[in-house]
Amino acid sequence: MRIGVDVGGTNTDAVLMDGANVISSTKTPTTANVSEGIAKALSTVIADSGIEAAAIDGVMIGTTHFTNAVVERKHLTPTACIRLGLPATVCLPPMVDWPDDLRDMVGGNSHLAHGGHEFDGREISAYQPDEVREIARKIRDAGLSAIAISSVFSPVNSTFEEQSAEIVRELIPDANITLSSEIGRIGLLERENAAIMNSCLRQLAARTVDGFKAALDELQITAPFYISQNDGTLMNADFAKEYPVLTFASGPTNSMRGAAFLSGLRDAIVVDVGGTTTDIGVLQHGFPRVAALAVDIGGVRTNFRMPDTYSIGLGGGSLIESDPLKVGPRSVGYELTEKALVFGGDILTATDVIVAGGSEDIGDAGAVSHLDASLVAAVQARIMEMITIAVDRMKTSATPVPVIVVGGGSILVTGAIEGASEIIKPDHFPVANAIGAAIAQVGGECDRIFSLAELSRDEALDQAKSEASNRAVNAGANADSIEIVDVEEVPLAYLPGNATRIMVKAIGDLVEA
Repeated sequence: MRIGVDVGGTNTDAVLMDGANVISSTKTPTTANVSEGIAKALSTVIADSGIEAAAIDGVMIGTTHFTNAVVERKHLTPTACIRLGLPATVCLPPMVDWPDDLRDMVGGNSHLAHGGHEFDGREISAYQPDEVREIARKIRDAGLSAIAISSVFSPVNSTFEEQSAEIVRELIPDANITLSSEIGRIGLLERENAAIMNSCLRQLAARTVDGFKAALDELQITAPFYISQNDGTLMNADFAKEYPVLTFASGPTNSMRGAAFLSGLRDAIVVDVGGTTTDIGVLQHGFPRVAALAVDIGGVRTNFRMPDTYSIGLGGGSLIESDPLKVGPRSVGYELTEKALVFGGDILTATDVIVAGGSEDIGDAGAVSHLDASLVAAVQARIMEMITIAVDRMKTSATPVPVIVVGGGSILVTGAIEGASEIIKPDHFPVANAIGAAIAQVGGECDRIFSLAELSRDEALDQAKSEASNRAVNAGANADSIEIVDVEEVPLAYLPGNATRIMVKAIGDLVEA
């Protein structure tokens, strides 16, 4: 049996599953101390099911904790960055595109050194170990131990990053080092940004993962636990401590994977309505469509894998204003059950309007009986208009497609969505995010540029597939279950040497405990 948990900004959802069957589920308000909310959710589903904690094989947790830390500018560790690429890249130093407040919080401590490679692996300039050693001394003297190392085209050749990490560890034994080649894709600035973010989040990641473990220990759950990644797969807890940025946007991803599982559809649009926001994404072959462009996290451009989602300020807790008519983006969030009219509060929310319209029977319907029928109709129409526009924005053609509606706030969807061939609200839709975490597999990815003048296309594909498979195994997948689920080739006509960018994704089942 597995337990899936999704920690959102409003609710912490948990579900206990026996294979494909949902045994029990719950939604509890997210607490300031995330571990407390998880412990409460876990204890509820275990008590409701009547099973023993020893019967649980694994716990899968999805969290927005690290994304929120960047967005809210909290719990970030000052971090130094070493970039290898001189004499190139001088005009755009590390963190050049960061918001000033975030750069100041992380420290803005950056250094340039010789090294780097061209796209085909040729050196830009000779690597100088003594130069890196001097930089490491400066970082040590500044009292910093969180360090990100980037090198031009390191996804093609990561040798200089690895050599620099060895030198840094000699001088700073307790250094927390992130290599950009292990996280980001082609594109120096965005990949470097991702590495810096990862380093500044590692201390928080260690505390958070240890907190999750403490919550499990409190309930005497000895099963291994895993953290959801933002591509719909899992990583083991120790891997999550090393690469916390890979959890960014894992919440919407879990909802999409859960929607695919519950509906049986592999290609569709998913509308996930929460308490504060609605996230819209596209399923392709059962997994979220990956964003093709750089993704902004807290004002910083990054290029590691991220789901292509669109969010609007619409949820069950959205505030309603009548003159002029406005729905959201402000929300009562996790205080919905205290502040909404139907729950004895004094604030008009989207949930109140849906209850007044007779679509749902939640709380005290008498508390909203005084609402004007024209206002109720206008709000419902505005809600459906917002969702329709968002769905249309995510479509790539005018062809009608199935739309799967999930999330606790999906009671807001009361009418037709233009451009939808059908609207599906599957069983257990309120906890689709937790189900997505519970049924997830483990994944790995490779994104590299190969020169087909030096090796054949088949050899390049084999290398990329092998690298993606190895990364999946390192993240906790059973090597015998590895499957290549996506291969993409992009010829780069503007580069010499018959250059081709190859992107491969591999997934596998969890290693049995």
